[in-house]
This record gives sequence, C-alpha cells and structure tokens, in this order.
Amino acid sequence: MLLGALFALILSACANRTLEGSQSDAAPTAEKQESQNRSSIRMQLAVGYYQQGLHKVALEEIKQALQVSPDLVDAYSLRALIFMDTGEIQAAEDNFLRAIRLAPGNSDLANNYGWFLCQNGREKQSIAYFEKAIKDLTYSAPDKVLNNAGVCSLRLKDVVSAERYFMQGFREQPSNPSINVNLAKIYYDQADYEKAKFYIDRVVKADIMAADVLWLAIKIENKRLDQVAVTGLSTQLRRRHPTSKEYGLLQRGAFNE
Repeated sequence: MLLGALFALILSACANRTLEGSQSDAAPTAEKQESQNRSSIRMQLAVGYYQQGLHKVALEEIKQALQVSPDLVDAYSLRALIFMDTGEIQAAEDNFLRAIRLAPGNSDLANNYGWFLCQNGREKQSIAYFEKAIKDLTYSAPDKVLNNAGVCSLRLKDVVSAERYFMQGFREQPSNPSINVNLAKIYYDQADYEKAKFYIDRVVKADIMAADVLWLAIKIENKRLDQVAVTGLSTQLRRRHPTSKEYGLLQRGAFNE
C-alpha cells in the first residue's frame, strides 16, 4: 500500500446512521431495534470479510444489511471502498456520493472520498474534502487526513501546501511513519539533509524497515557523506529486501535515480 494511502474508515456497528425522517429522534420500536441489530451484525461481518480481502462475501453481507436498513451510511461507505479496491471506479463513486448525501457531515467519508478523488486524477477536487475533515476538531484521525492532503498536494506540485499539511500532521501525531517519511522526502529534495535525516531516523529507529524507507535513508546519509551509516543501512536493505528494486539501485550506485 502507498504510504499516503491510509483510509480512516470508522464503522459505528452499534449506532447505525439511518435517516428516519420525522421518526429520527423517537425511541426505536422493538421491531426497528431488531432490524438495526441485524444490520449491525451484517456490517460487522462485512468489515471482517473486507479486512481479509474477501470482497465478494463482504458485498453480499452489505447487500443483506441494506435490505434491512436501506439508508445505512456505513454500508455505502464500505461498499465504495470495496469497489475502489477492485477498480470499479464509477460504482465506487456512486456509493461514496450516496453515503455523503445521507451523512454530509461525516469526516470519515470526506477523507475517504478525497483520497478516491486524488487516486483518480482529481487532486484539486480532493483538497476540499480533506479540508472539510481537517476542520472537524472531533475527527479521530487528523494525522491521517493531513498526510493524505499532503500527498495530494505533492501530486499538484504544491510543495508549500504539502509541507504545511505534513508539519501539521506531525504535530498531531509525531510517530506517524508516513508523515515522517514524506517530510524526509521533501527536505531531501530541498537538499536540507540534516532535516531529512531527523525525520527518516524517526522511522528507522521505530524498526520500520520497508525497502523504500531504507533506500531513502541511504540516499540521505550518502549526501551527508556518512559512509558508516550508509554501510549499515545498506546491509539492512540487502538482508531484508534482496530482490527489491531499491537494492538493485544500490548495487548500481544509482543514488540520484
């Protein structure tokens, strides 16, 4: 998964977001409560299957949940993510938009739909949805949406905005590895290798040794002329990712590619 591609799907399994018109504030009848319980169980199953990559089974559970609760926001939201994963772009957008119509103030939806737009060449549109989630002070994962906004700003070649989003995300959650890596990349590209080292070191010290992380750390230390660090990191890359493209670049000495 791409470092920016971190979704903040939060499913309220026990408090389904249905729209009941004038009945919305009334105490649920026993029959209605039973229906909500059934749809909640279906959604819990759907989430579990989705997490296992069993998309077809998850979709069937969502279908069953919607038969009981036709305006279940979480069902449309999860179905949108599944269609996004399977490359069914129009179906994904249709479900995102249906969910947003039902729950226009839902920051999870704003973040997820913003990422969907960013992934499909509509980066400018995505920023407005990220900003909506960022402005929600009750949002449970501000660092994730700030990272997504930063990634999409970079795709727009707006480095100033990207750095601002990443720095705000760092203040929210200094241990977020994606934010630290993205800040390291920005400062590496700006030839500020000491700042780049500060952020990449936070990731390496957390033992997050993905091939792209190690390669970036190696390139930073190479620019800093710290051969001891380069050798140590290169050994880690060889041991952990001997067939990776990053190790191939290291073997060729292609530090500037």
